[in-house]
Amino acid sequence: MFNQERKGYRDKEGKKRYTNLKGWFTINTLDLNVTSEMEKAMQSSHGIGYSEYSRDLDLRIEVEKERDREHVKCNKMVQDLQRKIHG
Repeated sequence: MFNQERKGYRDKEGKKRYTNLKGWFTINTLDLNVTSEMEKAMQSSHGIGYSEYSRDLDLRIEVEKERDREHVKCNKMVQDLQRKIHG
């Protein structure tokens, strides 16, 4: 098993960030301030919590792809409604 090391650094705004190092892989974790409402919405929409979302890059990518598909679908609905309203 790889040795895990957690390194801290400061970003441009001076906020503390962490990077997990596994062997020669670098995995950046998200530093999110999550409210209970945000957690409930993530659970109901995607079936996962923010802690899992922030740790798993593949899961994050799938969630963001799903959000993008939903955004495109909603934009098409709005365009169709505007076309019907404005003729």
